Amino acid sequence: MDETGPTHAVAGDDVVASIRKVTKTFGSTVALDGVSLDIHRSELVVLLGLSGSGKSTLLRCVNGLNPVTSGGIVVNGVRVDGASARQLRALRKDVGFVFQHFNLVGRLSCLENVLVGALGRLTVPRYGALTYPKSMRREAMEHLDRVGLAEFAERRADTLSGGQQQRVSIARTLMQRPSIVLADEPVASLDPENAGVVMDLLFRVCIEEKLTVVCTLHQVDLALGWAHRLVGLRGGVKVMDRPAVGISRDEVMDIYRRVDPNVAEASARSL
Repeated sequence: MDETGPTHAVAGDDVVASIRKVTKTFGSTVALDGVSLDIHRSELVVLLGLSGSGKSTLLRCVNGLNPVTSGGIVVNGVRVDGASARQLRALRKDVGFVFQHFNLVGRLSCLENVLVGALGRLTVPRYGALTYPKSMRREAMEHLDRVGLAEFAERRADTLSGGQQQRVSIARTLMQRPSIVLADEPVASLDPENAGVVMDLLFRVCIEEKLTVVCTLHQVDLALGWAHRLVGLRGGVKVMDRPAVGISRDEVMDIYRRVDPNVAEASARSL
């Protein structure tokens, strides 16, 4: 792998998430304004934009954590807007979420944190790694090995570095056996080296497991190095939707430059 990231593979043609004219408001604040896009199988999509542009809100609309105000979202054939609580629980088993701050249980071992990802497949809670089926413990170890942390299986999660904790978090998400992974600023608190390791891991999971990854980032260079596709948001409006290959850094940086709202609206209508 060179400094610009791995060679971009072609994503699948299957649409796994369809977002149509989605608007989300919080009181008088418009977080998303008529956003539409399709997300394909085995595609790594990076959402870019200033803080408050609607990136995280869009992720949370995809799995129903934030109900949309208007518009529609279909994920793996399930209509997210208007879904019942039972339907949303079933959907979220198939949609993994990687958080910026890891959300690991610090006092638990890395192995048990990964095993937590399998709770949706069990009918009763488990306490301690040995209470999980042997097959699940073996599966969890395989995921830890995949993220390069098998030797830390028995270590408390809170003794690891930030980059290591994020890799455990990704292993936990893989334990869930999702078809889509949503990652909200997964490298925001990491140094450049660890950020590259995490992005490379997400990319390879996307390709090797044919998973779909939708990731919010602020680091333009990382987005250019690892994404299949870049989607830019400004003020809740989609202002860019292009393959990452062939786009320049200056073109991407236009997303972050403040422009006349009328210009942004005209640009969004052309997408």
